[in-house]
Amino acid sequence: MSPSSSSPARFRLAPHELWRGIRSTARSDVLGGGLLLTATLAALILANSPAAPWYEAVRDFRFGIPEWHLELSVGAWAADGLLAVFFFVVGLELKEEFVAGRLRDPRRAALPIAAAVGGVIVPALFFVAINATSGAEVLRGWAIPTATDIAFAIAVLAVVGRFLPPALRVFLLTLAIIDDLIAITIIATFYTETISFPWLILALLPLAGFALAVQNGIRSWWILLPLALAVWAFVHASGVHATVAGVLLGFMVPVRPTARARVRTGTDTDGAPVYDGLAAHFADRWGIVATLVAVPVFAFFAAGVEIGGVDGLVSALTDPITIGIVVGLVLGKPVGVLLTTFLLSRVPALRLDETLRWPDLAGMSLLAGIGFTVSLLVGELAYGSSSVADDHVKIGVLVGSLVAAVLGGFVLAARSRRARAEVGPLPGS
Repeated sequence: MSPSSSSPARFRLAPHELWRGIRSTARSDVLGGGLLLTATLAALILANSPAAPWYEAVRDFRFGIPEWHLELSVGAWAADGLLAVFFFVVGLELKEEFVAGRLRDPRRAALPIAAAVGGVIVPALFFVAINATSGAEVLRGWAIPTATDIAFAIAVLAVVGRFLPPALRVFLLTLAIIDDLIAITIIATFYTETISFPWLILALLPLAGFALAVQNGIRSWWILLPLALAVWAFVHASGVHATVAGVLLGFMVPVRPTARARVRTGTDTDGAPVYDGLAAHFADRWGIVATLVAVPVFAFFAAGVEIGGVDGLVSALTDPITIGIVVGLVLGKPVGVLLTTFLLSRVPALRLDETLRWPDLAGMSLLAGIGFTVSLLVGELAYGSSSVADDHVKIGVLVGSLVAAVLGGFVLAARSRRARAEVGPLPGS
């Protein structure tokens, strides 16, 4: 209900303006990357301090419902449960891009899509080549260096690339979104050992109910949330990684506004109401949860690795698993992205945006080597949580992502300074 007419206008507007400011800040690329970095550093400090037993006790504490196969550790709840929220937002963004965004036009989207594919294949080949003689168990980690962390990569670009062409951010976003789609497919295909089809079929019932509800414009949490939780629980029980449930739910939400499924966002110049689809509405709401809670909490429990001093670090950095991950992220990613983009840009129908330059793309392709979130998840699925191999995976992902961020940030910062010099001093500076 609206406030009474006797209330001062400034008090009527203040809560709305405050919430809009909070939402805008929470969706900031820099804030998302900053929270990830803070959670990661906190995990590393705790895991290598006298507080390590407390950190491990919290991470490994188990709770849930055993009868439903849902008695998990806190770390597993973060990886299987909270990350499902992140992948729900990814599913919403993917559908938006395919239906009404950058991926709707195949010719426009072809280059970043192909670059994403190349950026998956080449790092995987690098990892396999380095670990070719290490045995089948080690080769299970081939997909670890194939992922790009959207939050970190876009955050670095936002900090260092203020004067770079906007098309560069669009290219990186498209590449990272397709990268996530490939990662989801890899997790569902290669890291699912046994599938219980009765549970999977059972998951279709609440999924259909969720789809029917959102197609009819229902937004009530007390209807949608139980359906979503049922889908997640049944997918988890089936043996398929539960984050896939988040993507499936995101794909069910309509993108374009309809007479039933729409959200009023304002009015146009003629005073007519303007509506948005439910996908944008849910992405706006749940994107904040993913940024402020889901991904940082996952990072906090996933990145805490006990390094073991200098000897432990040397042991990890000389492990072929770690080397394969670092080389895959730092070298394989940019080689795959740049080589694929260069080859396909020779095709007349697939031209690069005229504002993009190859040094800009080189810096962006280095940022694509920031793996982190999905890379850590794949490492756990490949080698098991808290194993020696998984600890080395964490060190490899952290080192590789840090080197990729520094190199990419250095190149793009230099390009941004040059672009600013060409534009000249800003007004009022």
